[in-house]
Amino acid sequence: MAKIKGPVRTRAARRSVSGPKMIDVARVAGVSAITVSRALKTPGKVSPKTLKKVKEAMAAVGYIRNLVAGSLASASSQVIGVVVPTITNSLFADTVEGLTNVIRPHGYQIIIGSTRYDIEEEEDIVRAFLGQRVEAMVLTGTTHSEATRDMLLRAAAPIIEMWAMTDDPIDTVIGFSNFEAARQMTAHLIGRGYRRIAYLGGLTNNNDRTSQRLAGYEAALSEAGLTFPDSYKHSSAFDFREGGHAIRSLLEVHPEIDAVFAASDVLAVGAIQECTRQGWAVPGRVAVAGLDDSIIALEMVPPLTTVRIPRYHIGEVIGNELIRRLADPGGETNRIIDLGFEIIPRAST
Repeated sequence: MAKIKGPVRTRAARRSVSGPKMIDVARVAGVSAITVSRALKTPGKVSPKTLKKVKEAMAAVGYIRNLVAGSLASASSQVIGVVVPTITNSLFADTVEGLTNVIRPHGYQIIIGSTRYDIEEEEDIVRAFLGQRVEAMVLTGTTHSEATRDMLLRAAAPIIEMWAMTDDPIDTVIGFSNFEAARQMTAHLIGRGYRRIAYLGGLTNNNDRTSQRLAGYEAALSEAGLTFPDSYKHSSAFDFREGGHAIRSLLEVHPEIDAVFAASDVLAVGAIQECTRQGWAVPGRVAVAGLDDSIIALEMVPPLTTVRIPRYHIGEVIGNELIRRLADPGGETNRIIDLGFEIIPRAST
């Protein structure tokens, strides 16, 4: 059951002033408005020094270039911008599919930007989307650069952060607690009698989801009075081969490990495949649990114990929230919508 906090007045109702103009950028940069226009349209025709001054001035005043043709600037774009860390991960595809299926009957379409887990890439994408005057924006996670947060706070459009939880969203956050998902799965393993539990996680730099999963694992261990060396924890990209390499390395160094919690099914599947290659019984030699409940989890031998994330439903809820708010810009909204998760015990533990 979703946990909802709010409501508050919508952003669109709170913001009525127009944004910074090109002349404001020119004033801060100490150049003419024509030079600013040239730097934006044909950056190769201005010096690198001038271009740098213009970009810094744009960031300072929060200027977003309007990329919509003048004759269409006042029209509704009917487009919603969606920012994901990767387009190769089917998990985010499920969420985008859920969102699309809700908004399309209402005449809206989406454009997608992939950040490649880089907050500077995200900043460029957000700037471009706002320049295209999207009707609303959906971003993955709650970690953003200062410039990105500033642009989003200035935007007179619904902004939804997804796949995470925070007490202080930019506008609205819809997702689940990565911390609680990891904490409860680790506690589940402890409850099953495992006492030497290693952790396979994603890279944590500028990634609030993976950081919270690691924190949840550590919290569960602390609650149970268990302490392990840092070498029980392995971080890598979400990749099948990385999962296999990680479990092999962990068991070579720490043969006493009796369970592994992988904070992604991709890593967990790679770990089970490596166990099969090495002749290590799962769960006889080592238990393996994941997080996502991806389509392959049930097909593994043995089937993978995991955390079921409502990926498609997250998209549906985002879509319904956006449609409601776009239809009534002055109405109310909910700042925090927690859709929860479910522990799915299977034979791998």
